[in-house]
Amino acid sequence: MNGKVGVGLIGSQFVTSIHAESLKSVADAEIVAVMSPSEGHAEKFAGMHQIPHHFRNVDEMLAMDGLDMVVIGAPNHVHCELTLKAAEAGKHVVVEKPLCLNLREADLMIDACKRANVKLMYAEELCFTPKYVRLKELLDEGALGNPVLFKQSEKHDGPHADHFWDVERSGGGVTMDMGCHAFQFFRWLNNNNPIKSVYAHMSTTVHNDKTRGDDNALIILEFENGVTALAEESWTKLGGMDDRAEIHGSEGVAYADVLQGNSIQTYSTKGIGYAVEKAGNTIGWSFTMYEETWNYGFPQEFAHFVDCVKNDKQPMVTGEDGKAVMEVIFAAYESAGTGRKVTLPFVTDADKPYKLWLR
Repeated sequence: MNGKVGVGLIGSQFVTSIHAESLKSVADAEIVAVMSPSEGHAEKFAGMHQIPHHFRNVDEMLAMDGLDMVVIGAPNHVHCELTLKAAEAGKHVVVEKPLCLNLREADLMIDACKRANVKLMYAEELCFTPKYVRLKELLDEGALGNPVLFKQSEKHDGPHADHFWDVERSGGGVTMDMGCHAFQFFRWLNNNNPIKSVYAHMSTTVHNDKTRGDDNALIILEFENGVTALAEESWTKLGGMDDRAEIHGSEGVAYADVLQGNSIQTYSTKGIGYAVEKAGNTIGWSFTMYEETWNYGFPQEFAHFVDCVKNDKQPMVTGEDGKAVMEVIFAAYESAGTGRKVTLPFVTDADKPYKLWLR
């Protein structure tokens, strides 16, 4: 492909703001349009980010000339529908996590993009987060010996958009929203070694008035090569985001904290209102990051996806990876619902993960 990759953004809220800021640093990308069905949202977003075209109708945006790739930052329950429309229009697709609501939708999305010969890319930024990239390098170069235990935790005081509270639209609670990060992170660290089993404990402890979904979760994965992985996910942690990971190996151990070590300890009576910090209530003490989108790997992620479109390369994180994560999510909710370890492969006809837990 000659020239820049024309990008259309679907969405106009928190995560689409991150997408827009990240794409501005990608030399081979040009944001040509933004779409939101909410009146005035796309127009306002386009003005803020100097985007030449804005739409309320996705079909109209997909029909425009010069659009090569779309980035879906819309609520979970419309990921599949939007992907199918984009594929039919011949546009490459980047889908924010989680990939979709269920395994049937994942298959529809993967098949549609294959038939249309467009790339389906799964936006898991932890595979691009600089500290975590270095963590994997330490493992891959043998500095830690053979991997034994992985840990990853992501905690804050609740989602940044109301649709996450609604399990019918989101599909589940904190495991669906943030556990998906950990599951692909573990698969990436372990070079996609197959997962053998999933065991999970979930609870709704603080936000019972807002959601039927889980707001705290512990999930243990067993890989076929003997590695154990523990994901700790919470919507109940006050004081801003907490995002960290550990690798324990036969010859060493490594700890990576995304926010501490490159952050400013901050106390505010009003709270901090920029980018990822919005995911938590930052009134009081929190950790303020500089170059926040860079430290989380979003520009690097989009540089990679744009390069894949421009130069016809295989994405590092694909729709198949997104489906594999969905299988783990469903197995986790099944485990939490039954109190038993669940072995993979796991097949289910459930249309939303939370239904395997709350039954």
